[in-house]
Amino acid sequence: MTEEQAKKRIEHLKKYVSRERYMRAVLNQEEISESALDTLKKELFDLEEKFPEFITSDSPTQVIAGKPSKGFKKVRHGERMISFNDAFSEADMRAWFSRLENYLSYKLNPEREPLYYCELKIDGLAIELIYEKGILVLGSTRGDGMIGEDVTQNLRTVEAIPLNLNHEAKIKLPEKLIVRGEIFITKNELERVNKEQDKKGGKLFANPRNLVAGSIRQLDSKVAASRKMDSFIYEIVLPASEFAKQGIKTHEEKHKLLKDYGFKINPYNRPERNMEEVFEFRNYWERHRDGLPYEIDGIVVIANNNRVFEDGGIIGKAPRAAIAYKFSPKEATTIVEDVRIQIGRTGTLTPVAILKPVQVGGITITHATLHNFDQIQRLGLKIGDTVIVSRAGDVIPQISKVLKEFRTGREKEISIPTHCPIDNSKIIKEGAIYRCSNPDCGARNREGLQHFVSRQAFDLRGLGPKIIDRFLDEGLISDAADIFELKAGDILALERFGEKSADNIIKEIESKKIISLPRFIYSLGILHVGEETAALLARNFQFPIYNFQIKIGDFIKVFQNVSLEELRRIPDVGPKVAQSIYDWFRNEKNKKFLEKMEGAGIKIEQPKLKARGSKLRAKVFVLTGTLESMSRDEVKERIRGLGGDISESVSQKTDYLVAGNEPGSKLEKAKKLGIKILTEKDFSGLIK
Repeated sequence: MTEEQAKKRIEHLKKYVSRERYMRAVLNQEEISESALDTLKKELFDLEEKFPEFITSDSPTQVIAGKPSKGFKKVRHGERMISFNDAFSEADMRAWFSRLENYLSYKLNPEREPLYYCELKIDGLAIELIYEKGILVLGSTRGDGMIGEDVTQNLRTVEAIPLNLNHEAKIKLPEKLIVRGEIFITKNELERVNKEQDKKGGKLFANPRNLVAGSIRQLDSKVAASRKMDSFIYEIVLPASEFAKQGIKTHEEKHKLLKDYGFKINPYNRPERNMEEVFEFRNYWERHRDGLPYEIDGIVVIANNNRVFEDGGIIGKAPRAAIAYKFSPKEATTIVEDVRIQIGRTGTLTPVAILKPVQVGGITITHATLHNFDQIQRLGLKIGDTVIVSRAGDVIPQISKVLKEFRTGREKEISIPTHCPIDNSKIIKEGAIYRCSNPDCGARNREGLQHFVSRQAFDLRGLGPKIIDRFLDEGLISDAADIFELKAGDILALERFGEKSADNIIKEIESKKIISLPRFIYSLGILHVGEETAALLARNFQFPIYNFQIKIGDFIKVFQNVSLEELRRIPDVGPKVAQSIYDWFRNEKNKKFLEKMEGAGIKIEQPKLKARGSKLRAKVFVLTGTLESMSRDEVKERIRGLGGDISESVSQKTDYLVAGNEPGSKLEKAKKLGIKILTEKDFSGLIK
């Protein structure tokens, strides 16, 4: 991304994120999900990290969302109420901690004390409470971080918030105590209130956060009291030096003190010694959050040592020594880099969006189905658009919304092809479906793919017919080169594919990107070119060698420059076979396919020149039937190792026919031509 592109993208992000945050914080409304907004905020943060010259004081990364409502008295906070930056991956977390240590200019030692304190990130509303002589005198919202709303009367209706504190605590209550925490509403209470709203014909609340925000801002405290709000307190506002005087050096000890004073604290919060334990804590709660009575969308990770937290200071709107480590979003934003038309096994055209890699539902995806061209029109989608990608349950990811506000004018329209990208037949429309007019197209493509992954070709174990069919139907592949561009997340997104099976398939694909020249030629499925002809072609042409490998580009040049006469001069390559090879390499579609294979990282291995014996030199063998003592591949290897050649068909050039059990028609033809026939025992004696 150029500086100019980054600048424009940052401006679009700032404008959109600021508007969305205002709608949430002030109007209790939202256009996109919280998880989708989170990914936009993270993109903005990452771009500003990379291009700090474009950071401005009004950026959402620098200021708290929201402002006080006109219906309430304004309250100025004695100390700014902060927010947190977000992390979405282990890499994000390690980068955050590295930035913190670099800023502090010293290393933090997990052997001395747990480095982190982890809290469940409640999906609620931040509040500040002020107590004088142990009595609640003021409760306020965060507002813009400096000025909030006086909602004391409504907060008095929350049972979890003590009106009088415990004067018998081990550490004496200060004359003035300022604490901060979260107001929230349970899932059951959201359901109950929405049922009441529905009966009255009132507006339903989209989530618990919207409900608690609307409830805490009620001008009539009786309405607030009717909604069973709850609260957890997590912070005492005092300098680290003041805490140290009382022997409180960690965030964990603050929580114990809050509990002693009579506040409700979250029992699941706990210290963690190192980053691996933080990951375990976060992953555990991502798996078990549905069992909680309230909504959480991640965890908050704070430097446990109070002095470290204070030394870290504030950058923008967030503390350096704390971060929100979010759960995997069910929706996320990304960019559509291309739209490819995939051909299914029935010949149906499926448009598939190629995405800038994005995490959705715990997996990294690069594809999203668009189902059909009507769906593209309904979405108003263009190549280059910023979109929201959704994944519910085990459903393959889909584009649910186009964020047209991010358009730059460089986006491209998506056109419906008039001819099939596989065989160039005319495309026909049947209702909402477009398909190839050739009824055999899809089946042939499927057969070609199965040939490509077969044992004699790329030998891609685990990619059987059913899986190939599934990948075709879901639009993940339309030609063999697409197989090598699959990512584990694309497979994992499909129903009934587990993490292990997806990883195994990707590992198998990666392990087979280097292939011998004969296997590569055979895999192409050229008409009349079987294993033996492929081996003959590999032996009869010279290719430039780089690091013991042949570049596909050079492979293309050699075969495009070869004449029909040269092909016919190769032993066992007749006129039909020669014409088929000649035509295949002059087909522009096949050339593009080979170039696509090169782009996918396929490399051809230099043929291994083994020391050949002379016993069978220049002798041509044909095999038929099943051998008992060795496999066909072993027989072929032995013949070649002794200087012989193998043919797929019996002709006057054949010297020997090796006949096993249940031989085919080749045996009769060999008898008619007077060719010497060897049993398995005869062959074993010949090669000794």
